[in-house]
Amino acid sequence: MTAILGIESSCDETAAAVIVDGSRMLSSVVASQISIHRKYGGVVPELASREHLRQIVPVVREALLQANLGFKDLDAIGVTHGPGLVGALLVGITYGKTLAATLGIPLVPVNHLEGHVHAVFLEAAQAGRVPELPAVCLIVSGGHTVIYEVREASGGTGLFAYRRLGGTRDDAAGEAYDKVAKLLALGYPGGPMLDRLAAKASGAPPIRFGPTKMKGNAFDFSFSGLKTAVLYHLREHPEYAEEIHLRNEALERGERSLEQLLPLCSPQTLALIREFQDAVVRDLLERTVSAAESVGAGSVLVSGGVAANSALRAAFEVRGKSMGTATYFPSRALSTDNAAMIAAAAYSRFRAGIFADASLNADPALALA
Repeated sequence: MTAILGIESSCDETAAAVIVDGSRMLSSVVASQISIHRKYGGVVPELASREHLRQIVPVVREALLQANLGFKDLDAIGVTHGPGLVGALLVGITYGKTLAATLGIPLVPVNHLEGHVHAVFLEAAQAGRVPELPAVCLIVSGGHTVIYEVREASGGTGLFAYRRLGGTRDDAAGEAYDKVAKLLALGYPGGPMLDRLAAKASGAPPIRFGPTKMKGNAFDFSFSGLKTAVLYHLREHPEYAEEIHLRNEALERGERSLEQLLPLCSPQTLALIREFQDAVVRDLLERTVSAAESVGAGSVLVSGGVAANSALRAAFEVRGKSMGTATYFPSRALSTDNAAMIAAAAYSRFRAGIFADASLNADPALALA
């Protein structure tokens, strides 16, 4: 039995988890910072680092407690070393290095993006299913929107090899959700609220968004134009101003639930939200499917925070069935940033002897391929 403690602190989630043999999750603990960053409408790096410092020790202790293990039972520490916010990453790395040195066990460096790939394989293994390789993986979140081809690495090490097929040229999809939610005064983070409000829409949208046309790589994304189209639509229709004002007042009073904000949204606003979401989902779906067809992928994987979006999941499941290609999502709990995916990714690297020493540093722009 190989027990690995995973540590994740790349952005605004302080997380720790214990995974056994790369496939059995004994615990997963996440301390969210949403309430801290909400009033700023986004993550403030300095505040994130400070909160990681406050949370890292109790989160790790809770992960071990839930796993019913002690520090002496661990075989390795897996830690995210990039990409992400440099100050936030350093908190997890420093704690991980100190803990590994104290216990005399290996420290395994993990790319955050590879963690999202392993989140899919972790839960698939628990369900007795293994995604067929080669696969295409869409990682879609507030900081990333990128498509990778995933193959088994040569040498029988159990590692994966990655090839970047396309990615966003500007805003990530989750970032576009947050910015549109801010324009509409619907709070932060914007994705979950827009998803829930879109389901309440009925009738024709006040505007139609066409497909994004890209020159060059057909698998690249661009969401800044879509966000700007929403902005211009609101500017050209002043009738939205009053309800936006009312929602801003509600947010200032701390009223952020669906039940509180829905009565303040007109049918036109709900239809606009639905069309925005449909446009994002269409783009993510079509480019990912095209990428999968281009490499002859045996399965499609979708991971990252936006993978929790209900419309995105439904669209991929329908298309996957029509294509005869299995589509895999992690659970919503493992879609967003977590340490279980880091510990799972660390297992194959541990078996391959890929360890870090005391010189390990944060790499905020770390590439996967």
